[in-house]
Amino acid sequence: MKILVTGASGLLGSGAARRFAERGDDVVTLQRRPSGVAGATDILGSVTDPQAVEQAVRGVDTVLHVAAKVSMMGPASEFEQVNVGGTKTLLAAARAAGVRRWVQVSSPSVAHAGHSLIGAPAGPADPVRARGDYARTKAAGELAALAADADDFRVLAIRPHLMWGPGDTQLTERIADRARKGRMPVLGSGAALVDTLYIDNAVDAAVAAVDRVEQVHGEALVVTNGEPRPIGELITGIAQAAGAPAPKLRIPVAPALVAGAAVEKVWNLKEREDEPPLTRFLAEQLSTAHWFDQRRTREALDWRPRISIDEGLERLAEHYGH
Repeated sequence: MKILVTGASGLLGSGAARRFAERGDDVVTLQRRPSGVAGATDILGSVTDPQAVEQAVRGVDTVLHVAAKVSMMGPASEFEQVNVGGTKTLLAAARAAGVRRWVQVSSPSVAHAGHSLIGAPAGPADPVRARGDYARTKAAGELAALAADADDFRVLAIRPHLMWGPGDTQLTERIADRARKGRMPVLGSGAALVDTLYIDNAVDAAVAAVDRVEQVHGEALVVTNGEPRPIGELITGIAQAAGAPAPKLRIPVAPALVAGAAVEKVWNLKEREDEPPLTRFLAEQLSTAHWFDQRRTREALDWRPRISIDEGLERLAEHYGH
């Protein structure tokens, strides 16, 4: 197939693009900087640029849309422009160019209103109840993509949950860096069960989604390792694998939620775009259970995670030389 992968300078996008190229697919990538994927044709630009998008979809039959603005803070307009506007621009160009298959990489946060999720199904994306600009705009982008699903344009959304592993800067590096500085908190007892997704399994699932979208479409699937662990145990495991000490900072949940909300206000008032040490959303993520029923995902994608959490931690330790 000829496939366009957006956001291929990131860990998931580049991993999937590399896998497609290695198996002989004709791969085009669209992102702001070179993807570094051997055999791929890079188009440098943004999904918000109609000219770059039109060039990227030319002759393509399948799109894996990974590109997004991912952050806990920043102007709401930027999230809207990339995660909603960029998705709609790409969708329109893809339809006009005759693309037939589309896989939208979304997030479980699009259906998370802040309460515990225990063995939950994917649930519908809800921009109104989603927590924060990232989740809200990812929800709107997912809904726009799924609304375009048709017999001649098959759309499937996948929601990788808390990806981590070697090379990951969003979760792994932040945990390691904060643990080294003694600033990585464990909220409450640290016993809330949370499931995550090792990066190699995420790449496998993205490739499987592309291969299965012709048969499975018009729905969203949460993708995890299917191994819920206490959040405190996961944080400690990732920190120690990276050579950092186990977090010793313990904060009760209620004060953490208040502090997170206060930090958000300060960051917004000062219009800071760096990542704050804590937000209300992060406090909720670190203190509530959120794990998902994986039976539909595995059946629909004909996929199973091949790297367990424990093996992933061993690989992470090897990556860091420990």
